[in-house]
Amino acid sequence: MSNVVARLNAELKGDKAIWAIIVIMAVFSLLAVYSSTGTLAYKYRGGDTEAFLLKHGFILFGGVLLTYLCHNMSYMTFNRAAPVLLVISVPLLIYTMAFGVETNEARRWIEIPLVGVTFQTSDFAKLALIIYVARAISAKQVYIKDLGSAFLPIIVPILIICGLIAPSDLSTAVLLFFICVMMMFVGRVSIKYILLLLLLGVMVFSVLIALGDIFPEFIRSATWKSRIREFVLEEGGGYQVQQAKIAIANGEWLGRGPGNSIQRNYLPSPYADFIYAIICEEYGIFGGALILLLYVMLFFRITRLITKSPKAFGAMVALGLSLLLIIQAFINIAVSVHLVPVTGLTLPMISMGGTSVLFTCIAFGIILSVSKYVEANQPIDVT
Repeated sequence: MSNVVARLNAELKGDKAIWAIIVIMAVFSLLAVYSSTGTLAYKYRGGDTEAFLLKHGFILFGGVLLTYLCHNMSYMTFNRAAPVLLVISVPLLIYTMAFGVETNEARRWIEIPLVGVTFQTSDFAKLALIIYVARAISAKQVYIKDLGSAFLPIIVPILIICGLIAPSDLSTAVLLFFICVMMMFVGRVSIKYILLLLLLGVMVFSVLIALGDIFPEFIRSATWKSRIREFVLEEGGGYQVQQAKIAIANGEWLGRGPGNSIQRNYLPSPYADFIYAIICEEYGIFGGALILLLYVMLFFRITRLITKSPKAFGAMVALGLSLLLIIQAFINIAVSVHLVPVTGLTLPMISMGGTSVLFTCIAFGIILSVSKYVEANQPIDVT
């Protein structure tokens, strides 16, 4: 047993607490997805729930393998690749908008030829933009107070990527936009340019709403308006939120037990958008609190890492990726308890998914790569 632990310590470099969080989240994901895919199994697989468990387990295994591979790479590799990744993401998003696979009235996926697998391009674009913004900010190493250093290298790419994501996935675009704003604030970009970005963002959003009335097949402005109206006017929330609240109430303190959820038969997307409600129903308030605690612990471990990172890019990319994971998680949880409108954002590392799980694991791998570098460069205490 000691040999196995020693081997793991040698192979898994970086913050061991983050590795432990990843493993615990993966276990929760397997249990929750297996329990919540019953309706899908009866609809598409003749009741074979094991097929979804095996598929999701395979994706999780592939994701953790990507985490391991990325954490073994130097995170500066992503710094060098950032401009290329950003350039690739733009035509991918345009192609998705025009020719993407339509699901639930949204074009967020493209089908990879020959293999028939769908790929959510916004997941790639999120990662590419955060890495690029981290590179652009860290390259200056000084307080950014002139327009040339802030507008073209930082503001324009943010507006382009978020503007291309928004028509089919507004919640992701808004989340990504404000994470970039926070990165600019921490990265010492002048407040006047942050305010300029906010103003331009509001202008782009206004244009999208106007165009949504003309091109409803490309821009889901009607869906945005209906979800905000539902959140504001319906006291108990719409059907989805009501079922999620029932699931949480059913769980009480200790839950109904693994696999005993009732609301999984009524909730839309219980394996993705509302998986937190299913966890609360099956594992109770204690299970739901444990999930919250994992994300809070992740935040503090990465904050500790950021303060110790001697490289500006390492600190900025770890900051951006951690904000992406943690804020998305809190928004997903907030939807289930009717604190924010329904968004469609998944619970990172726990919800069922393909590209979302894989790119979440890549983000973890980059964070751990930064952690590995920080750990290797810590002074040795000889006292």
